[in-house]
Amino acid sequence: MSTKQHPTTITQDASAADPGDPPAATNPTDENADTASVRQGVDTSDVVDEADSAYGDDAASSTASLATSILNYRKIHGRTFHGDVGNAEYWGANDEGQNESLDIIHHVLTLQLDGELCKAPIKNNIHKVLDVGTGTGLWAIDFGDKHPSAEVIGIDVSPIQPAWVPPNVRFEIDDVTQPWTFQPDTFDFIHIRWLFGSIKDWDALFAEAFRALKPGGWIESHEASAQFQSDDGSVNENTAMGQFGKFFIDGGLKMGRSMTVVEDGVQRSGIEKAGFVNVHEWDYKSPFGAWPEGAREREIGMFQHLATSRDVDGSMLYMGTLLGWKPEEVQVFAAKLRREFRSKEMKAYYMQKIVWAQKPLG
Repeated sequence: MSTKQHPTTITQDASAADPGDPPAATNPTDENADTASVRQGVDTSDVVDEADSAYGDDAASSTASLATSILNYRKIHGRTFHGDVGNAEYWGANDEGQNESLDIIHHVLTLQLDGELCKAPIKNNIHKVLDVGTGTGLWAIDFGDKHPSAEVIGIDVSPIQPAWVPPNVRFEIDDVTQPWTFQPDTFDFIHIRWLFGSIKDWDALFAEAFRALKPGGWIESHEASAQFQSDDGSVNENTAMGQFGKFFIDGGLKMGRSMTVVEDGVQRSGIEKAGFVNVHEWDYKSPFGAWPEGAREREIGMFQHLATSRDVDGSMLYMGTLLGWKPEEVQVFAAKLRREFRSKEMKAYYMQKIVWAQKPLG
């Protein structure tokens, strides 16, 4: 049983210490034979070079400084990934290349919401907000700018957030897969975004959020599918884009962290089990590339293409290592993906789902 981790407040800029050992590569087994089939016929010579505190006294005392171990990143083939913090495990790189992609994704997600930051009916005089899985922190920063009277806390397992932020925004290192250290009835709004492939027990996550919310407070969960689709058959099992999702789904199974959160209806199910009411759900086809006819959808698709194509390797290296892929195989598959990404024939999209709900007043 793991030791409970308390959150750590980010108080200074820091550089990564010597990285820890990467996860051991394993040979493909029967359980990921389908993923191994994606590798068949891969010629490694085909590699293309592409360009007021809410915590109890015991918890508050542990937030004074940034622990050195937090910066002890894994390093896989020249890229850095989240190290060991509690039970946390994350498949994406946490270095500059991937973080730039995350910043673009934030822009994509706000475009999808017509410039808004959430679907939940948040009041302008909201007081305390928690952003779970804050990443590079842009959502928390934008929310803090829009609601200057609110205190906004962003939490993540990696200290990749900027140092200069609005005075009402702060970031802390915390592992939300362990029991939360926030006191009950603390927050007016809890925002959770893009944690697919990161959570073992979604029901436990939503139960912790329920406890931490004030009566009448709102939760919002925004997740995405890992699978590209198309309505015209241009994305299929014989294309790299069609195989991309299978790669992540198999990797998620090996990690014990599902990549099919949207497909399995995990958000609504867990939120309702936790006791939330006034549950709402919004599904969206997120276009990929410049193929849509409408200007708004085309803009979203072009930014999504930019975010994904600029760092395919950073998205695949960790999963590839878990599944026994060689670095050259990841590079070749990434090159094939980029070629398909550029093709005007690929009418690709992926599904996103937002679920928001309220904690009962009684």
